[in-house]
Amino acid sequence: MRTGLVILMSASLLMAGCSKTEEVKPDDAAGVGLEGGGPGGPQIGKYGAGGGAGKAYGGTGGAYGGKGGAYGGAGDPALNDPSSPLSKRVVYFGYDSSEVLPEYVSVINAHAAYLASHPNVTVTLEGHCDERGSPEYNIALGEQRARSVANTMHFQGVGDGQMQIVSFGEEKPADSGSGESSWSRNRRVEIVYPGN
Repeated sequence: MRTGLVILMSASLLMAGCSKTEEVKPDDAAGVGLEGGGPGGPQIGKYGAGGGAGKAYGGTGGAYGGKGGAYGGAGDPALNDPSSPLSKRVVYFGYDSSEVLPEYVSVINAHAAYLASHPNVTVTLEGHCDERGSPEYNIALGEQRARSVANTMHFQGVGDGQMQIVSFGEEKPADSGSGESSWSRNRRVEIVYPGN
């Protein structure tokens, strides 16, 4: 009986990774729709409606297209000024958690203020995990972490079409070592501006 239940739950998780694209309203507690990806590839999802007709990394009017076709934010010196809070683009998380830690709220707030005042600029929020847990679980947890950052930004006035969520799970570690010092660097969301 337990074996059957475990198999059924595993199949459900696997099927969830292959779900279709769906729109998400900001107050919707359900997950972001997944598109693209495939076995071993990133799971890419739109945060909310809008953002153009293209896929995450291209297409006509896609998330990186912006209005007028410019890569929003790429030429802004504030994004690369080491004294600017916008130069900090990594938010770290606790073990098995998607809760934003208090010490990273100011980083998210700075990016939210920038994005809210630059409505043509887009970002990709890349969720990552350490090597512990199954690949399917880590893809879901990476997505939850990216969604936590997106929700915080949304509540501060960032448009749904400005944010995109990608989960790499454990596939792109920042530190390939093993042990807590390495794992803590891999539990993260990277805030990625096009061209930076």
